[in-house]
Amino acid sequence: MSLHALSSLDGRYEKETAPLRDFLSEFAYLRTRTRLELDFVAALSKTGIIPAGSLSGWKPDLQGFVDEDALKIQEYEKTTRHDVKAIEYYLREKIPAELHPWIHFGLTSEDVNNLAQALALRDSRDLVLLPALDSLLNSLRDFAKKYRAAPMLARTHGQPAVPTTLGKEIAVYLARLQKCRNELARHTFEGKLTGAVGNFNALQSAYPNIDWLAFSTDFITRLGLQPNLVTNQILPYDNWNRYFQSIQLTNTILVDFAQDMWRYISDGVLKQKVVAGEVGSSTMPQKVNPIDFENAEGNLGVANAMFGHYVQKLSVSRLQRDLSDSTVRRTFGTALGHTLLAWKNAAKGMSRVDADEEKIKADLTAHWEVVSEGAQTILRAVGKSDAYETLKSQTRGSQMDRNSYKSWVEALQVDEETRQRLIGLSPESYIGVAIQITDQVITDHESHSL
Repeated sequence: MSLHALSSLDGRYEKETAPLRDFLSEFAYLRTRTRLELDFVAALSKTGIIPAGSLSGWKPDLQGFVDEDALKIQEYEKTTRHDVKAIEYYLREKIPAELHPWIHFGLTSEDVNNLAQALALRDSRDLVLLPALDSLLNSLRDFAKKYRAAPMLARTHGQPAVPTTLGKEIAVYLARLQKCRNELARHTFEGKLTGAVGNFNALQSAYPNIDWLAFSTDFITRLGLQPNLVTNQILPYDNWNRYFQSIQLTNTILVDFAQDMWRYISDGVLKQKVVAGEVGSSTMPQKVNPIDFENAEGNLGVANAMFGHYVQKLSVSRLQRDLSDSTVRRTFGTALGHTLLAWKNAAKGMSRVDADEEKIKADLTAHWEVVSEGAQTILRAVGKSDAYETLKSQTRGSQMDRNSYKSWVEALQVDEETRQRLIGLSPESYIGVAIQITDQVITDHESHSL
């Protein structure tokens, strides 16, 4: 029961993370490896080494693999203390006796394990993770589009800085995350089928006339994976680690995003929707907390800590193989589960925020000094070499309102055209090409979504 689950992913957050179970659960791992063992027998049959009579009427079929089958394999494992050997014994109950010698023929366990996990990583990406990331990116796109032209006080070093637009600041994250999304989608997962130490020793000794390198390449390619023929007993996990690092970068960008959204809410730039029945504090009834972004930030941190461990751990193996990687690899679903939960919560958070345009306008009106960048640049363009120093003495550490800015401009010894250009500056209009940048990001995103 979820109330007694040790992991929050299978307890409190079961609903959000359940889609990953079909790829990364123990059941899914057993089912995929069992299917691969049957696929391997079928592939061997095409080489001509299995007597034709043994294949009469047999077709590899695993459509009916259910919990009872997985439990039966686990029952065998109580005796064998070896999960892949348990699968072999289970399959002897399912296929003709004449085919028993060909189950797991010439293989090592890692030939099956690595392929099953590569398929799980690929399919969970395609069917669960990328759709969740796309949903989040679409929410950023819609928000950026809605507020593409909404001027907002920017902050550098936490201090009031030249204006931007709210849409453009969200578009920055959209552009960064779109690159990560593209990288994740392009990744091709490697797999290996090379035997006990990577040299096809057993297969070559039994059938030296067969091109086992070509056989392995064909078998793995048909699975939609990239063959790696240069291995020891285990697949070098560099390829998988690159995938994990891509997710880790995506998550790190989202930590940045979640913290900025938290700050925008805290500063009143964004307001959260009030939902009837929800409670923000057990004692302070007025509160509406940014819990979706906080949840996302926390889960991103947990996931990235695990991805960091994968990169350190899976890049190292003692000599031709040690088993310390095996238990680590069984946690992939945990790291991806925290990632999925974070992405969903970030998207949920976006669905609950809007700009507080009155607060944004008040911030801009209170800080006319932020146009001093533009003013000193206009003055320098007409030959005022001391323009920066003049404005520094007027504005550093101080605030200007519209009247004090206008008085300063009128006191300048400049031609009328320059004066009018200075008068034309305002915090609400001094946004550069923020709108054009935002529109380009949105167009790029929509072109990738086609």
